[in-house]
Amino acid sequence: MNPQEQIESDVKEALRSGEKEKLSTLRLLLSEIKNERIRSREQVDEETFLRLVRKGIKQRKDSAEQYREGSRAELAEAEEREVEYLLAYLPAQASEAKLRAAIQGFVEAEGLSGPGAIGPVMKAMVARFSGQADGGTISRIAKEVLS
Repeated sequence: MNPQEQIESDVKEALRSGEKEKLSTLRLLLSEIKNERIRSREQVDEETFLRLVRKGIKQRKDSAEQYREGSRAELAEAEEREVEYLLAYLPAQASEAKLRAAIQGFVEAEGLSGPGAIGPVMKAMVARFSGQADGGTISRIAKEVLS
């Protein structure tokens, strides 16, 4: 089952169970997938699907933060619930211990040190852990290891 078919199936299930918030979130994701398919003129592959999900998560986290700053806790909580719905479509996240071990091994194997080596470390680790870890976490751990 491709990502679009999975989302369509989940939309039907949310509709049957009366989960309005989940239904709305999934419909937005489905429309993003369809828009991407129209833009690229081909089916959405797994990598593009994951990029769209991560984009949706980032947008909702940013919105939640802005709502909290504006003392709108109820709206922030709604955005955070939508993030939870979208997280279900990402692969299992790599643990920080696994990331730290991989970064440490890469740094030692390549003989890298200092803050100037962050670029090669980021390039290698983002490629290796695509979909399993966000760039911010990789960057933070890489800076710790390199310092």
